Amino acid sequence: MNIIERAREWRQSLRQLAQRTVWDWRRCPRCGATHTQRWGHYTRRPWSFGGRQVIAVQRHMCLDCRRSYSEQSAWLVRGSWYAREVHRSAVDHWQHGGLSLRRTAEFLRSWLGRQERWLQWRPLDPGPPEPCTLTASTVQRWLDAAGCVAQASVPGQLTDIATAPTLGTDGLWAKLRGGTQRVVLLLVDSVSGLLYPPVVAPEEGSLRPWQQLFARAQQAGLVVATLRGVTSDGAQGLLAYLRSQLGWVVQQRCVWHIWRNSRDLFAHAARSAAAGLSGEPAAHVRRQVRRELGRLVHQVIDAPSHAQAEAALAALQGHPWGAALAKLLNEQFDHLLLHLLHYYHGLVRTTPEWCWRDFRMRLSHGRNHRSDQRLERAALVWAIYHNFEPAQRRSERKRHYRHPGQSALEVAGAPPGQVSYLDALGV
Repeated sequence: MNIIERAREWRQSLRQLAQRTVWDWRRCPRCGATHTQRWGHYTRRPWSFGGRQVIAVQRHMCLDCRRSYSEQSAWLVRGSWYAREVHRSAVDHWQHGGLSLRRTAEFLRSWLGRQERWLQWRPLDPGPPEPCTLTASTVQRWLDAAGCVAQASVPGQLTDIATAPTLGTDGLWAKLRGGTQRVVLLLVDSVSGLLYPPVVAPEEGSLRPWQQLFARAQQAGLVVATLRGVTSDGAQGLLAYLRSQLGWVVQQRCVWHIWRNSRDLFAHAARSAAAGLSGEPAAHVRRQVRRELGRLVHQVIDAPSHAQAEAALAALQGHPWGAALAKLLNEQFDHLLLHLLHYYHGLVRTTPEWCWRDFRMRLSHGRNHRSDQRLERAALVWAIYHNFEPAQRRSERKRHYRHPGQSALEVAGAPPGQVSYLDALGV
């Protein structure tokens, strides 16, 4: 059962609970007998969007098994002072809205208790009759509970969902309490943008973290026998893992990282060309050398064929200041142009850096999560959210969407329909 089927099953169970009649509650949930009688009630006072409610919960006694039980509600959460809608709104404010835990609690507290910011929105309203005391630590507990559900849903999460034979991978460093640093490792389907469950590791330079990442992806539904290529930066741990465990899978080097790694070489070449000059003539020479070298590097990296890339590389080697850059590109030449081969069609040329944009909004540099386990649970919640959430329909000046209005699951051929990531997390 994959994540969509689990979400539908959970929503159906919630709907069935809401549709239960008085006669249905006469049946004992433990032994199934209908020889029951009412056994008093107790009062609950949960907070909801309409303020604080007073609800009488009916209890029953089964005369056959001599055990009591109480009626349940799809609207209420067992053991919580807040209704289900508040739980779902808190998770969505933090995940989709990108708010911090403190601001999420502040906005919901203002809405529920008609207090604080509510009085700024409606300045003529009287003060709250009873203040709401929702805190950031409570929101954190709800998020961590959703993370536990996400962690338990990893086995079979993406089973029977079509995936491409090409992947992209990347890592994001986070700083936990006490200055501890951890890296969140991620695998992304190159075609649909589907995220496999991430892992948190102490470092990415050895083989073991990448082995854990691919093992978790296989647990979620990845078939490694169908893989052809992986786009990544120069992580030596990943390369060691591919050579030892997945010898048939090739590594496409990320061109963005190549550009970033060549910054010092560009700067050194520009300084060398302007040696002995000063002022505006030196600045002009530096700009000209950078422009010439950048054009030649572009011709190598963005070449439409291997022959044209080799010709551009020879021109770069022949440039007076291009030897160091040519050496760097020559070392990665084959790995930079794998996407041109028909067998590796679909390999992207950059690692999924764009994925981390939304994750950074709520990462808080990791300090909110305190530990490796909580950071990993937050990453798992974010991955499920990303797979369910449709992309924005309208493009922006600097951001364009390959599949506007569609979620990663929908692009992969498994549209979630009416269910959301909150249903998948059982919130």
